Amino acid sequence: MRNIVILTGAGISAESGIETFRADTGLWAQHRVEDVATPEGFEHDPAKVVAFYNGRRADAAQAEPNAAHKALARLEREFAGDVLLVTQNVDDLHERGGSRNLIHMHGALNSALCGACDHRWPAPLQMHVAESCPRCAAPRARPDIVWFGEMPYEMDRIFAELSQADLFVAIGTSGNVYPAAGFVAEAARAGAATLEINLEPSAVGSQFAKALMGPATQTVPAWVDSVLTDA
Repeated sequence: MRNIVILTGAGISAESGIETFRADTGLWAQHRVEDVATPEGFEHDPAKVVAFYNGRRADAAQAEPNAAHKALARLEREFAGDVLLVTQNVDDLHERGGSRNLIHMHGALNSALCGACDHRWPAPLQMHVAESCPRCAAPRARPDIVWFGEMPYEMDRIFAELSQADLFVAIGTSGNVYPAAGFVAEAARAGAATLEINLEPSAVGSQFAKALMGPATQTVPAWVDSVLTDA
């Protein structure tokens, strides 16, 4: 086994205190998706959207990477082959946990994006409506988040990596959001072994060849230990 592709979702950061989206008391139970996670919502009420992501950015800044984040960073460092981490999460806990080969397919809270020229720069803890782009000066700053109706980042690279994967692992994902929910089928078609690590089976759990159920802080370090022992 030489190439491992890992997809992570909200479940891996939940034990660090980051709210998930789809739980009964999650973010989508508290906020209408259309209001805070669509281009139309931002156009209609940019102040509301900016305030929503300011709050999420502040929460993420207070959180700390947990044992699952750190275990995946250890796998990247010590595995003899290649490990690519693709995350649906917009927090920076993977980076702070030590991961370096990482794709944020849904964007990042600590990044700002210019709606005029697509320039990116580090977001302040508190963004403000109509902030100016440092490159083109247009007052079009927005959170660098992939909203519903927008294309996730680096999809060409992700699919290329899935086509070369020997193992695809999904950790803490709901399996409800495409295109990420389709990664297991893509990897399986390419001949990869597949594993789901989750609290409970996801919406696409039946498509995985193997599963490990339990809290990420317990299951992920144990799985990483087994991979490095067998390598």
